Amino acid sequence: MLTTLHQLYFKNSQNIKEVEDESVDLVVTSGPYPMIEMWDQLFCDQNPEIAASLEKGKGFEAFELMHKELDLVWNEVWRVLKSGGIACINIGDATRRINNEFNLYPSHSRVLNHCMKIGFSCLPSIIWSKQTNAPTKFMGSGMMPPGAYVTLEHEHIIVLRKGGKRVFKTDSEKKVRIKSAYFWEERNIWFSNVWELMGKHQSLNNNNVRKRSAAFPFELAYRLINMFSVKSDVVFDPFLGTGTTILAAMASMRNSIGIEIEENFREIILKGIDEIIEFANKYNKDRIGKHRSFMKKYKEKQGVPKYINEFYNTPVKTKQETEIVINKLKKINQIEDNLFQITYNA
Repeated sequence: MLTTLHQLYFKNSQNIKEVEDESVDLVVTSGPYPMIEMWDQLFCDQNPEIAASLEKGKGFEAFELMHKELDLVWNEVWRVLKSGGIACINIGDATRRINNEFNLYPSHSRVLNHCMKIGFSCLPSIIWSKQTNAPTKFMGSGMMPPGAYVTLEHEHIIVLRKGGKRVFKTDSEKKVRIKSAYFWEERNIWFSNVWELMGKHQSLNNNNVRKRSAAFPFELAYRLINMFSVKSDVVFDPFLGTGTTILAAMASMRNSIGIEIEENFREIILKGIDEIIEFANKYNKDRIGKHRSFMKKYKEKQGVPKYINEFYNTPVKTKQETEIVINKLKKINQIEDNLFQITYNA
């Protein structure tokens, strides 16, 4: 029987003693963004000096104090990651006018700087270009140079590794890795350094939770999990929010741990878990369908590929794709209040 476990904790992720040292294979997260006003109160609650700095108009002092709060979480991420483990941190820079002075607050470089100081290796990062249907809003003086500002419509996905490259030593480890492969055409899209994905609408209807969250789209978490982990790995999100990382882990047959400081998000997370079997199975079925469509066009232009994935009876471009299996979700079992087990078809 193929199963995964998914554990929720509702607490501050600056001290996560519940998660053991070097027990996590991959971190996928998006925390609060310093100097974005909707998160001011969250940071001020953790350190009153931040509120004082903002009141005095000391923007970069407040920026640094906010990041010192986040540093405590990145320290924990380092502790719980296994050697060879990957951390993917989605972070957005901020633009803000304080004391009538407009500045960019570069959170991505501040996070990267701290993580490298504590030992992480920096890998090539991803620019998430956030598609939007809204008309472009320019900042500054309209058509008159030089006082206008470039519109900030992207975020960063920082990719870090703890220690050297992960090694798959045993035959069983190698077999799991083979079955966790992705399709050739997916690799070409996923490993490009610019992703164009619709941003997840951040307004929440539940009045008991923060008006907005740092939620990213399911596709973003799903890609990262399938790029940087294998089946049965443990995926960790210290800023779980509405639960996207855990849902993507369930859909990908990975175990997961999520921590969220705001317990009122629990209702939203549980709703997502309750709907995950139908959603994930359709999502994965569509993934196979997209591959079939791609190969049909490929055959018309390039001829019949050399290899076949026998499980899906579909042509594939490379030998590494021949044993891909995307397991179907079968059942959810709630073991405890915040612990869930997913069962999969073989």
